[in-house]
Amino acid sequence: MDEREKLRKFRELDDAFAQALRELEKPDSRLDIPTGPPVRSLAELEAEEQEQRQQAFETRLQSLMKEYAQPRESVADLLRTLRTLGHIA
Repeated sequence: MDEREKLRKFRELDDAFAQALRELEKPDSRLDIPTGPPVRSLAELEAEEQEQRQQAFETRLQSLMKEYAQPRESVADLLRTLRTLGHIA
């Protein structure tokens, strides 16, 4: 995003904020101020991203288990061995 685009977006935000303040100052205001989507915290975003990675991993693991005809127990043993050796967290 170039500087002109940033400046344009800032002006739009500034105008919207000024309009919202004017609406609040009106005595008969219905507080009909448009709002955006709810803001999510960084922790929520990270948790959502972690969940997506987990689901992708599980899907890929299931696919590989099926492709190589490996039972759940064998894969669990392999993962425990890798964890014990320090190759995975």
